[in-house]
Amino acid sequence: MTVVPVTSVRETAVRTLRAAAAATGRLVGGLGTASRALGVLLLSAVAAVTAPAGIGLLLAPLALRALHALARRERERLARRGVDIVPPDPPPVRLRSALADPTTRRELRWLVRHGTLGLLLGLLGLLLPLCAVRDTTFPLWWWLVPETTTTSVGVGTAHTWLDAVAAMLLGVGWTAILLGLGPGMARLQAAPARRLLAAGPGTDLSLRVAELTATRAAALDAHATELRRIERSLHDGAQNRLVSVTVLLGAARRMAARDPAGADELLERAQSAAEQALAELRSVARGILPPVLADRGLAGALSGLAADCGVPCRVEADVPERCAASVEATAYFVVAEALTNIARHSGAERASVTVRARGGRLRLRIEDDGRGGADEEGGSGLTGIRRRVAALDGTLRLTSPPGGPTLLEADLPCGG
Repeated sequence: MTVVPVTSVRETAVRTLRAAAAATGRLVGGLGTASRALGVLLLSAVAAVTAPAGIGLLLAPLALRALHALARRERERLARRGVDIVPPDPPPVRLRSALADPTTRRELRWLVRHGTLGLLLGLLGLLLPLCAVRDTTFPLWWWLVPETTTTSVGVGTAHTWLDAVAAMLLGVGWTAILLGLGPGMARLQAAPARRLLAAGPGTDLSLRVAELTATRAAALDAHATELRRIERSLHDGAQNRLVSVTVLLGAARRMAARDPAGADELLERAQSAAEQALAELRSVARGILPPVLADRGLAGALSGLAADCGVPCRVEADVPERCAASVEATAYFVVAEALTNIARHSGAERASVTVRARGGRLRLRIEDDGRGGADEEGGSGLTGIRRRVAALDGTLRLTSPPGGPTLLEADLPCGG
């Protein structure tokens, strides 16, 4: 007989609940674009039907603009959820060219599917949790409301506790459906966009290739810069200290017989130099991958940075799961450098750090109420921050008008 560990069961349950919650969020998010898709679909149908009368020719440009805008919005929504869709070339806006354009035809096919099946799945994603909560909790409150409809689908009226328990069992069924089928429903809702809103097989992807080439070059440059920094720190700091320890120990050994007091003084100096070398080695190690990340996680590490900041800083972290070590290290160094800049240059009275992990992305937001005017060319370390972020194929945005406030936003892929 195989015994399943309790921790394994608990971890499986937690993963299932998180997957269902994330799927519900994706379905409800898709409901917003699906309802708009239904509207654009109806507008396109009206334009097609009334085209012989001339009215449709006036509606067609509006329908095309709405279609392209909605498709772009859906790509951005899925990108925030961790689905990277390579956008096609901008489609034409003239009616005759648009009708012959492959991208427009693919977007129209997506519109039909998302405005029908996607809308239905989004409604299920919204209603299933409500029905599950309503029916599961029914025995707790049904007796307070006389002649209450037994189930969320309006079947029967509760007269006895048996009716209430039957409604609760139906709620358990809704919950099982949501847990078991929710992630698949979310994937099914996003599938048309993955297939039809991405660049077609004949699309020129040279721009994306150039972007990835630049990102790879930035990653290599950041890696080389980090190696030079580590080598310089070891050579100028710890290595010199250790050489000093060796010289002092040799001198103390030679003086031990004829001048014990002088030898003790040299040994004390050697011990002090060794302690300084050890401190510098620890500092170099923290610069490579701070141990606090492994000990306390990203949220705890950022709270430590905020506590050491010279400006009062508030941290709000919502990171349910651990990201890749390289991503957490990059996030840590971005916040550390940003808070250092705030303390040294901004003249701010308050700062805030917000970190959220959603849909496979880690988003950082560092804000202060200082004087603003931050400039990447001013030697404030922002260039190094941008290189670190670009090395992970992330994005960085700086908003710092003169007079403030300053806002630094970074978006990183959680997978590293």
